[in-house]
Amino acid sequence: MPTSFLGSALRGTFFLIFGLWWSVRYSLKYLRRKANAENQPSYGVQRMEFFEGAVKAFFALAGILVEQFVPAGPHLQLYSPKTHSWTDLTHWHYTTMYLFFLLSGIVDIVSHSPLKLPLGLDRLSLSLALFIEGLLFCFRDYSDAALDHHLHSLLAMAIFAGALCALLEVFLRDHIILETFRTSSFLLQGSWLWQIGFVLCPPWGGPGWDQTDRSNFTFLTMCFCWHYVGALAVLAANSAATRCCNESCQLKFGDIDVELDCGMCVRKGNKSSSGALLPEGGSDDK
Repeated sequence: MPTSFLGSALRGTFFLIFGLWWSVRYSLKYLRRKANAENQPSYGVQRMEFFEGAVKAFFALAGILVEQFVPAGPHLQLYSPKTHSWTDLTHWHYTTMYLFFLLSGIVDIVSHSPLKLPLGLDRLSLSLALFIEGLLFCFRDYSDAALDHHLHSLLAMAIFAGALCALLEVFLRDHIILETFRTSSFLLQGSWLWQIGFVLCPPWGGPGWDQTDRSNFTFLTMCFCWHYVGALAVLAANSAATRCCNESCQLKFGDIDVELDCGMCVRKGNKSSSGALLPEGGSDDK
């Protein structure tokens, strides 16, 4: 089942975008939850989940249209009556993968709409989409391309790890460790899909890596581990940057909270004393 560098890079970019966004969003959510000691999701968080679902559905639908209607695509024809054979199963393979991510995006949107689907259904749909993706890569036709098989077997490990993590989030909602691990699996998938493109179909042309050289297998296995180290480094860097930005925003206002709805400032004291109310005007009442 041949692949192309552009297709692999675009699929990798899809996972990288979500991984990078989650690495910032979940870090900020964790810091705010610690500061406010609130467990109830705010309206802003629900709107963000709705937006993420819309973006996921848009990218998945765009992927389906690209796979089906590129000049060499099957154009929604699965079986050819002329040749009595299946039509371009490569594009149908990726269309099926995008279809389940499209369903996951739709569930995200509906879950945060007035319909109020059961809590956790969005994570279950994401877990199902990842499981289907891993299943498709495990049972695709690699023919005699042993290196291709090895590359996608490593990819399947990252996919199933993310699927298991998303499944656990159905029961352990808003768990920062699970959210972080799922984010790292998406970053790993994204960067590894780019690596697959470079190995099998170099963008500068020419043949891919030797499929029979066993040293390539050893190196790429180590390379897969290095990709995960890079994903963890990105997570750590984004978490540190988010923490610094969050603290700088708090320091900007010092120890004063501005209550715009009542027209006065409340200066925060220690926990034992109540906050002193500062009048809006500068003159004292006599």
